[in-house]
Amino acid sequence: MTTKFKQNIGKKEIIENVKVSIGLSSKNIQDIIDNLIDKIIETLVQQQKINIKNFGSFNIYHKKQREGRNPKTKEVFGISSRNAIKFKVSDALKQKIN
Repeated sequence: MTTKFKQNIGKKEIIENVKVSIGLSSKNIQDIIDNLIDKIIETLVQQQKINIKNFGSFNIYHKKQREGRNPKTKEVFGISSRNAIKFKVSDALKQKIN
């Protein structure tokens, strides 16, 4: 069974929710969130794992080169190797969601 989500929440909505909760200015909250995102990206670029308690963990893993196929033409082509990001949800967050 699939459920429909009401709406996606963007950075603007997160900033507004935090502003209402703690009372800082939108500019200060935006700076904090931007810095947090920058640090997460910086850490992942350095191939380090990020673990946020009661939320989950981000990890970089390597995908090997493989063959791909165009479903319409059946043409075979190579997909190059690359790094990808994996997010694993914490058990605490799983319990809250369910």
